[in-house]
Amino acid sequence: MIKNISYLLFAILFTTPLLAQDLVSYTKVSSLTKKDLKEAWKENGMPTIIVNINNEIDLYELIYTTKWHDGTSIKASGLYFTPTNQKEEIPQLIYHHGTKIKVERTNEIYRETAICAGFAADGYAVIMPDYIGLGKGEKTHLYQHTDSESDAAIDMYFAVQKLNNLISLETNKQLYLTGYSQGGHACLATHKKLQEDFPEISITASSPMSGAYHMSGDQADVMFSPYKDPAYLPYLLMTYNEVYKITGSSYSDLFVSPYDSLIPILYQGHLDLFEINDYLPEIPVDMVQPYLVDQYLNNPNYKFKLALEENNIINWKTDTPTQFCYCTEDKRVLKENSFIAYDTMLKNGSPNLILRKASNKVGHIECAGYAFVYSKLWFNTFKKGSVKGTKGNVFKRFALSIKKAL
Repeated sequence: MIKNISYLLFAILFTTPLLAQDLVSYTKVSSLTKKDLKEAWKENGMPTIIVNINNEIDLYELIYTTKWHDGTSIKASGLYFTPTNQKEEIPQLIYHHGTKIKVERTNEIYRETAICAGFAADGYAVIMPDYIGLGKGEKTHLYQHTDSESDAAIDMYFAVQKLNNLISLETNKQLYLTGYSQGGHACLATHKKLQEDFPEISITASSPMSGAYHMSGDQADVMFSPYKDPAYLPYLLMTYNEVYKITGSSYSDLFVSPYDSLIPILYQGHLDLFEINDYLPEIPVDMVQPYLVDQYLNNPNYKFKLALEENNIINWKTDTPTQFCYCTEDKRVLKENSFIAYDTMLKNGSPNLILRKASNKVGHIECAGYAFVYSKLWFNTFKKGSVKGTKGNVFKRFALSIKKAL
């Protein structure tokens, strides 16, 4: 009996459980010279005249703990971009990436990792969570789910503060938030949760870009018409069925044949969004069980409809300067998402909101680069001491307008 009690006390005192916001491990995966970055800029079509390379970069991979939707502790991963040889405290920035279905994450400086590198090369310490279930994380990804998106970002932020101490990186009190596509939705989710649950963390400025903020509104209507990315809908249905228990656990409860058999194969995490699109019908709702569609159209209390409404992120107020970037010709994530978020938050009393049209010519994928530059130009003015922010460097904006016209 005494032996058992002693063992129990030992276990309680000396066993360390995985807690939320814990840094589990970190690895420096690369160090990028200015020459490396110039080559990456060329590959990504980022002119150095617009996106400066003032710093070399160290790139770290983190494993940290966050939580599953039921509150249990799980591991997640992400990348951390740090400018090197800093002689003063630097700001931090959380970048939320766009939709990914393929689990594996590359460390190459391409597209959204290039955006993160673009911020880091100009003196920002950039945190990029993989989200739950992607990268080297546990469980499966919960797509367009506000709580898990924000938890993954905020818990990585806390893990990074521990890493900063270990690598002797000194940061100031400025924190910027941004992200593109799903990352725009995640950015606003993180912004809202930080404001409500972590008031001790001050957000300097937030720039969500081309996000689906109004899940139950115009964005939901794309299910019923020809759409470029039908792969979004199964991703969303499987997520919300996991979290909100919309129907049974069988794929045939959600999808008609042959998609009930095909979707489990397509969404194993080995294919990307565009590869999956090729196997799905042009009109997304054509793969969904008719009785679920009928419930969605006719039952205001249907669980899927309520889940969409719960993951809207438009009806709140913030005092933080917030810029909504969008592109007019974006047919994947409709510009109306930015309009209604801006209008609703403005009516709620948010004093410093901006609608920023990044382009009136390009679609969703091309829009990311332009929105990034407008966000960076705006953030840089806060970095230099502005309180409300301005459009940023006139010369760089002129150079960007020339590039857009080409």
